[in-house]
Amino acid sequence: MKNILPKKISIFPLRGAVFFPKTSLPLNIFEDRYLKMVEDALKNDGYIGMIQSKDRGGDVFRVGCLGKIDKHERTADGRILINLKGLTRFSINNEIQNNKKYREFNVNYEEFKGDMMFGENEIKKDLLKKLTEDSTKFFNQQGMLINWQEFSRLKNFQQIFTLAMISPFSVAEKQKLLECPNLNEVAKVLHEMIRFGFYENQNDKNLVN
Repeated sequence: MKNILPKKISIFPLRGAVFFPKTSLPLNIFEDRYLKMVEDALKNDGYIGMIQSKDRGGDVFRVGCLGKIDKHERTADGRILINLKGLTRFSINNEIQNNKKYREFNVNYEEFKGDMMFGENEIKKDLLKKLTEDSTKFFNQQGMLINWQEFSRLKNFQQIFTLAMISPFSVAEKQKLLECPNLNEVAKVLHEMIRFGFYENQNDKNLVN
């Protein structure tokens, strides 16, 4: 990788907010510990790791996504509004014991080193075509309005990660997508989930009728 990524990062554990590379995540920061985390990040390199928390205790999943603050705005009531730009996924090595209000982890990027080197030929064209076609039907079925013309202007990898991020699937299902080792695998698993979701919903409607 050309970029030197931090081996020690601050972590924002947030259940339900699955963050992918090459996507953007707006966050409204108001808790004291995370205000401090953002302040420290802004003083340094702007890196923050997003990861999903589990139901129990302070447990988090093994894989998250590193983001970089590219915009921030302070409000009159003390909040900080930030936008995180997704860089690459990481896996956790271990948690660092510190005296800070927020948590820090040692992480590595080896499992997802392709995240920093996406090109337009990374995804199989027939797979992307099928995924887009079935996504259109599924999102319409779910009543989710997507500007598909605008969406088509995104780069191939941005289309896939955006679909994964906004799709109406469970925490566990989105985490499964996040942990797929490469872009084609993300697209393949996402396509299977979308097709299953579409036809399951169709069957439910048939049963009602």
